[in-house]
Amino acid sequence: MVPAEPVVLAPATALEKILRALSVVTMVMTVPQVLAVWTGPSASGVSLVSWAAYLVSACLWFVYGLQKRDKTIYFACIGWIALDAAIVAGVVVRG
Repeated sequence: MVPAEPVVLAPATALEKILRALSVVTMVMTVPQVLAVWTGPSASGVSLVSWAAYLVSACLWFVYGLQKRDKTIYFACIGWIALDAAIVAGVVVRG
């Protein structure tokens, strides 16, 4: 049996660095929405359908990232799944 060659990762491109930064920035920008849903008087103005669609999308992107072994995709999706799920749960519980 021939030993597998070691995987050599290419350095992150400028676009990958920007995408990683934007992923973090947009998640941070979503935190106030999560707080508003859970601490505000109600979550009546928040669309359950929209946030549930975002959650499903993040889950599918997570699976895709795992399949492609792309950490840029699947690590970001972990944060998005948590944030989207928090909003969906807040709308369901506090709607």
